[in-house]
Amino acid sequence: MAICRARVRAGALLSLFRHYSERACSSSPISSNFQNVGFIGLGNMGFRMANNLIRAGFNLAVHDINHGVMKMFSDMGIPAKDSPLDVADSSDVVITMLPSSSHVLDVYTGPNGLLHGGSIVRPLLFIDSSTIDPQTSRKLSAAVSQCALKLEKDDWKKPVMLDAPVSGGVIAAEAGTLTFMVGGSQEAYLSAKPLFHSMGKNTIYCGGAGTGSAAKICNNLAMAVSMLGVSEALALGQSLGIDASTLTQVFNSSSARCWSSDSYNPVPGVMEGVPASRNYAGGFASKLMSKDLNLAAASAKDVGMECPLTSQAGEIYESVCKDGHESEDFSCVFRHHYSGEDEL
Repeated sequence: MAICRARVRAGALLSLFRHYSERACSSSPISSNFQNVGFIGLGNMGFRMANNLIRAGFNLAVHDINHGVMKMFSDMGIPAKDSPLDVADSSDVVITMLPSSSHVLDVYTGPNGLLHGGSIVRPLLFIDSSTIDPQTSRKLSAAVSQCALKLEKDDWKKPVMLDAPVSGGVIAAEAGTLTFMVGGSQEAYLSAKPLFHSMGKNTIYCGGAGTGSAAKICNNLAMAVSMLGVSEALALGQSLGIDASTLTQVFNSSSARCWSSDSYNPVPGVMEGVPASRNYAGGFASKLMSKDLNLAAASAKDVGMECPLTSQAGEIYESVCKDGHESEDFSCVFRHHYSGEDEL
């Protein structure tokens, strides 16, 4: 099973794992309808989310194609399964955190996938926290609803799926302060809140199947357009003789104030602790923003909506990636698209 994952430096990952292991040893199990949790996709985000579930006292079983990461979990006594199907066979709930729609479909419906066992499954609940298109989320939700449970539990007569992408990035994943945008059954959402609150700080119920995925791509679309607007204005200001720090102060005291200006400023030298202050290292990679803009464009096309800003933003990020900056934070458009200057 080919599951792509975000790369994590081995030394940093091992250090993080030891940190979580020490914290997990002092935790006591909590009461939950979903005590046995399967987690698939142990990249930058999934690794930290899974460890927060361990810390909260859930019994985990994990799977990833990265055997090094799997060994870290197995060395701690966490079952590392050979396939998604093996994870499903030992879990009350399965959470997936994967790079794209194709990977999610493969994990659910591919050989040895979560639903490969046929029409009868053990998990009561499937939660997909990947950023994918709403159409795929709805397709998988429908497939899950056609299955039967091996063992009915309380009021659970059928397995249910929630699409629950996250916002907050690696820092929030590590701190357990993610925001979950959730689509699907409201009853399942309420039952799953202990899981969400073990990994995050905020949960927002968005509506029926696919609405969590829709909320995520709309959020990232707005974030991209905002970053481009702020970057363009700051670069123009520099060309007109205004320092970026001065113009930022104007923005943040006026109607232009936004997250891209006051919390994630794209100009190197203006703000500490953001990717721009470390040569755009870390943060949210431009290639991921490009992917999410493609999802937004495809969704707009599906509903017949004209979205010119989506298209233009997508073209800009695609160009930035082709120029070799795909791994740099998406705020790098200030430098690489608008040719903005560092603040000295």
